[in-house]
Amino acid sequence: MHTTILGDGHLGWAVASAAGDRGDRTAVLGRPVGRRHDPAGLAGSDAIVDATRGDAVADDLAAGLEAGIRRFVIATTGWTADRDAVDAALRAHGAAAVASSNFSLGVALFGRLVEAAADLFGAVDGFDPYLVEWHRRAKLDRPSGTAVDLGRRLTARLPAAPAASAAPAAGSSATSELEIVSIRAGSSPGMHLVGFDAVGETVELRLTARDRSSYATGILAALDWLRRAPRAPGLHSFDPVVDELLARPAIAA
Repeated sequence: MHTTILGDGHLGWAVASAAGDRGDRTAVLGRPVGRRHDPAGLAGSDAIVDATRGDAVADDLAAGLEAGIRRFVIATTGWTADRDAVDAALRAHGAAAVASSNFSLGVALFGRLVEAAADLFGAVDGFDPYLVEWHRRAKLDRPSGTAVDLGRRLTARLPAAPAASAAPAAGSSATSELEIVSIRAGSSPGMHLVGFDAVGETVELRLTARDRSSYATGILAALDWLRRAPRAPGLHSFDPVVDELLARPAIAA
């Protein structure tokens, strides 16, 4: 098996390092001179990991499909506007992709804890939910894709709650049920905090990433899931991958 990683930033090299540690063959490609990778340069790979930027995802996928690749892991955020077109292209070529705003197994399990907490605190009066996320100064999107996903998990389980906003102003997004605050400073790879505040007490759940190795572990798990059995054409969430891991005796975190 040979994986091509599109994107030579921190995440791309973290995936390459983790793959190399287990003996996988990888190639890491930076941004092409033009807008689109040459399909000929992708030949010989059986899977692509996209760790680039949102405006490159659709073109990267098109080049991979033209090269005959049918397995993709999309570890990029900011491509929501192209989601339907990407899904249609995958289906038209009989290809499958796992896409997630965050491939950390800890984040995936954290999201399920947040859902359980929302069920509990949403059942009583007086607790207001909130969400804070902190990333490195250079991160462009705010709130992060992970924060938006956590916000959706929260609001979906709160009584009569609207969906979390994906386009906040000045670093924060508010609905009548949920406040999302984004911080961009320093070099933090990622921190997400979900809290429930009442008059006399506050309950908080926090997840802090120390580096990008946890993201790489999840991306490799998604690649293994795609290779293990034929998957239905189109886009898949990270949840089925996590479900399969939870069914095993142990998770390598």
